[in-house]
Amino acid sequence: MDLQARPGGGSPSRRGPRRRDRHGRGLRGSLIPSHLPAFRTRRERFDELVTASASAIIERFPRRLEHLQVIVEEVPRTDPAPWEDSGVALGRTVPATREHPPIIVVHRRPIQTRCAGEEELEAMLRQVISEQIASLLGLRPEQVDPEAWGE
Repeated sequence: MDLQARPGGGSPSRRGPRRRDRHGRGLRGSLIPSHLPAFRTRRERFDELVTASASAIIERFPRRLEHLQVIVEEVPRTDPAPWEDSGVALGRTVPATREHPPIIVVHRRPIQTRCAGEEELEAMLRQVISEQIASLLGLRPEQVDPEAWGE
């Protein structure tokens, strides 16, 4: 153990990072208990909603979407492609190739900025995911998830 004298006298201390127990109150813990909803971050709640929405749709087409991957990104990496709308993309589809399975990319920030609450976010996620799956399967979004489109 490497000991050094404190400047100004006093006893030697250990070198390196040291956690302090200021005023004898003990180490600090989390302010919010883990069983409360506020314990999870917005990103974790968003990921859970994406998983729930995608799995509900995938159950309808288990064989055709067996290897589908759903990925969440913060923002789109590039500008929209010429065939896409001129606005910000809410999601993208990458068709399957020999190297990788089909992939659906959902963009978190553009979707969250368009939604006021949790219910609206869930409805928009179902629509975005059903649109992407519909383009992957060559169907209309209403055929993929009629509940999301009010049918």
